[in-house]
Amino acid sequence: MNASPTLRQALEHIGSLPPIPLLAQRILALKINTDEGEHALLQLIGQDPPILAKVIGLANSPLFGTSRKILSLHDAAAILGSKRVKMVALSFAMMASMSRKAASHLDVHKLWQHSLSVALTMDTLARMMPRERQPSDEEIYLAGLLHDIGFMVLDYLDPDLSDRFHARLGDAPGRTVEEVEAEMLQTSHGELGAKLARHWGLPESIATVLHYHHTPDDPRAADGQPLVGMACMAEKLLPTFGIVEPVMPGINDSAWQSLGIDPARAEEIRARVLEHTREVAAATHP
Repeated sequence: MNASPTLRQALEHIGSLPPIPLLAQRILALKINTDEGEHALLQLIGQDPPILAKVIGLANSPLFGTSRKILSLHDAAAILGSKRVKMVALSFAMMASMSRKAASHLDVHKLWQHSLSVALTMDTLARMMPRERQPSDEEIYLAGLLHDIGFMVLDYLDPDLSDRFHARLGDAPGRTVEEVEAEMLQTSHGELGAKLARHWGLPESIATVLHYHHTPDDPRAADGQPLVGMACMAEKLLPTFGIVEPVMPGINDSAWQSLGIDPARAEEIRARVLEHTREVAAATHP
């Protein structure tokens, strides 16, 4: 089955994708290493109830060691840190701009849960890596939270094809997402996400992560390393959480070593990731 003419035509005219949301532009422009910037960030979030709910919900997760119920944005920022708050708000603003209003086979809430879990898993991996290899918090969270936004691009450009594609994924548990994409789309959610990232003027390293997070050994992924490898590993550690996105789950010693992580810590990391999924599910319950 070939990709539909509408999808091919839309990809030839990248302008058919929506512009970067105004709220996202404003968040990107903020310098949160100043009191004025942090205050402006909290003001913007406070004016957007869905994003406010996401930030406060995440702050209440045991992941961040809180022992009391967090009810205010100010307290949530104190728990999460302004960098995480900025990236969560930014990514949710971007995802919301691509969301279809009508019913869809793509469950955007589960996509958010999956993406947040990937970002948190990448954060866990970073803490196991040598300090000089660790990407910044901003890069980790932006890459993790947006890594699968290509699924939303497909849903935006061709809703019917998106519904058929996700139905096929659900009916083909033995096949990888790459196989079903090759059969039905003649493109990939990675390529679609990268096109959107460049359309929105995001850093090239983030576009590279979005494009190659399933194929980290591709030479073209080099500019996005180690984030590409971290995103790939995170998805292999989370093969059944959130959206249907079948991946090859095996992680060999060389994959751990490529990130500077001792393979002997693999089980410790898997246990932490399993706990992440439970906590994210609880913190983001509708």
